[in-house]
Amino acid sequence: MADLMAQTPSVSETSIDGVGLDRTPQRLSSAWRLDDGRQTLVLTTRNDRLPQVVYWGARLPDDEDLETIHAAHVIDVTGGMLDENPDLSLCPEATRSFPGQPGLIVRDADGTPLLPKFCLRSADQNGTLQLVYEDTKNDLTLTFDFAADVETNVVTCQTTLDATRPVHLHWLAAPVLPAPQQSEEMIDVSGRWCGEFQLGRTQWSAGMRYRENRTGRTGHEHFPSLLIPTIGTTNTQGECYGFHYGWSGGHKMIAEELQDGRRQIQWGHAARMETEPKTQFKTAPLYITYSDTGLNGCAVSFQRHLRERIVTWPKPNTPRPVHYNCWEAIYFDHKLPVLKDIADRAAALGAERFVLDDGWFGERDDDTRSLSDWTVDPRKYPDGLSPLIDHIHGLDMTFGIWFEPEMINEDSDIHRANPHWVLGSEDQTLGRQQKALNMALPEVRDYLYDRMSAILRDHDIDYIKWDHNRVLPMPDAAQTRGSYALIERLRSDFPGVEIESCASGGGRIDFGILERTQRVWLSDSNDALERLRIQHDAALFLPLAVTGSHVGPRVCHTSGRTLDISFRAWVAAQRHMGFEMDPRELTDHEARVLTEVTSWWKANRDWMTTADILRLDSADPAVLAEQQHARDGSQFVVFAGKAATSAQIAPRPLRLTALEPDAMYSIRLINRDTASRLSRGTTALKTDDLTLSGAYLMRHGVTLPWTFPERMWVLEGRKL
Repeated sequence: MADLMAQTPSVSETSIDGVGLDRTPQRLSSAWRLDDGRQTLVLTTRNDRLPQVVYWGARLPDDEDLETIHAAHVIDVTGGMLDENPDLSLCPEATRSFPGQPGLIVRDADGTPLLPKFCLRSADQNGTLQLVYEDTKNDLTLTFDFAADVETNVVTCQTTLDATRPVHLHWLAAPVLPAPQQSEEMIDVSGRWCGEFQLGRTQWSAGMRYRENRTGRTGHEHFPSLLIPTIGTTNTQGECYGFHYGWSGGHKMIAEELQDGRRQIQWGHAARMETEPKTQFKTAPLYITYSDTGLNGCAVSFQRHLRERIVTWPKPNTPRPVHYNCWEAIYFDHKLPVLKDIADRAAALGAERFVLDDGWFGERDDDTRSLSDWTVDPRKYPDGLSPLIDHIHGLDMTFGIWFEPEMINEDSDIHRANPHWVLGSEDQTLGRQQKALNMALPEVRDYLYDRMSAILRDHDIDYIKWDHNRVLPMPDAAQTRGSYALIERLRSDFPGVEIESCASGGGRIDFGILERTQRVWLSDSNDALERLRIQHDAALFLPLAVTGSHVGPRVCHTSGRTLDISFRAWVAAQRHMGFEMDPRELTDHEARVLTEVTSWWKANRDWMTTADILRLDSADPAVLAEQQHARDGSQFVVFAGKAATSAQIAPRPLRLTALEPDAMYSIRLINRDTASRLSRGTTALKTDDLTLSGAYLMRHGVTLPWTFPERMWVLEGRKL
């Protein structure tokens, strides 16, 4: 990072056509820049006002004059405008005539609205940048923190508001960034249960794109991220700006185009989430990145930063184990002999971890009872969990267990004893026959810790599937902080236990929860066709290491679709592989295919776990393709999944990416033996390994054989 740079030029104003302008010199007080290997962020402030970002994009030369950058950033003034354009600062201030959405809305303890006007107090740049501004009239202090990572090319930003007495917060934005003028659209992420990570493209226009999540958790509907591509950007080429708000509660995003054409992006907690007055409020970290290699550049930065800077791994040198979850095999019908038989079969297929899902505790025979009664059900496990765990360990598998700590059923011993522990009103609408516990209450967290820690202390358990199966009755930041605190306490006392974040599938996935967990259950859909698309779009933010993907039943329980075992297996092999079906249903052929694909995944998981997932620009909309590319560039694997019938007969060539144009690569279609009899041509890849240049593979592409829909080609490549 460049050192702190302070410059104090004087710029005089003139008049236009006799119209008098403000002649007060607009003094450039200070300028700062943050750099990593790919991007530069330049902030300037005049007359000690709040700073604004005057440049964000490709890295600037080290000797770029920031005073000139500041001057060049100024836009003209004409009729119908104020005599001076209010700054689009890191926290736009209504009191300075800013015409758009302000970055702070706050009231005094008695409810009086405050209109702060901040001025620079201090600046410190030493590896990170911290800017402190104060409003002496209202006794408020605003602090902006920035940290640029030179390896992942992610800048982490955060805003803190301090007051000398408790105040009420309505809205506080993380540092506000400008959006590029060379963009026609923005890409944000919505979804639903079993249909997460749906990319929505919205055209820029005058006014505001406002998205607010008030479900109290991240939500299937509101993954807190935004991508802004410039005109002509694709997966593999062009410029793109990426944002992710690392918070697991409700959040708000504002993407606003002002009348003068400028654009601002704001992120923060959902409005009115802070229910009590306090003397300090903080936004969650806002992670931003710039790419000049298309959407993939942002994706790689987010994948690497999450995997290498945010997630903390209990056993970092241990390969990601092949996962088996028993949920779709038995549901609530727990019988020890059946579970042992299933475990035997899962181990034979290659599973290395066995997870006991919902139904092991209280009197939990369905989803209407016993949530929060975290003691082993003696009817199902008369000798406790040890006989099952011992059997699992005898198969060289580790053992994991399901909890849903933040929820409670009315039909439970704990609800009958402590109905006041519930969050929300007594007559609230239930979700999955359950309510939420008030995680802001220390006694609730203590109770949950005691019950959960007892299970972990008494058994050799190295994994928790942590579920969250309903939205909250209201958004409440204290609820999220309470959940974080419980997870952190358990992790501190049981550091070897890995935790998966599940919320009816993908309802709580974000960098905030992943600061405390190590895996996410991307979707409750084990339909490989749906998963193909969900995984493809989630790869814009999530690496393989944290993304659970399981081979589901032959007939999918959530879609009713019947899919071939090869397709199901290869889709799961794109991420952290596992199984979630009853292995007793498998034919000999299906078991053989699943064992072969699992063996392939184990042989490649070490390099794939740290590989970059690159989405390919497919010329055929029916084909969803990605290239998992080793960090050292020595090898890659391409997964080309056919989601629908193509409009044309013959496959279009599939262009690869991120190769060295002058290097030669050996490529091999590793599942060529699965070609259909309707694939009758002499396509070279069906019989031979090919040696081709990076230039050819990127400019012309790979010509794959014909295949049915709901099939996957898998292509290995190595640099020679």
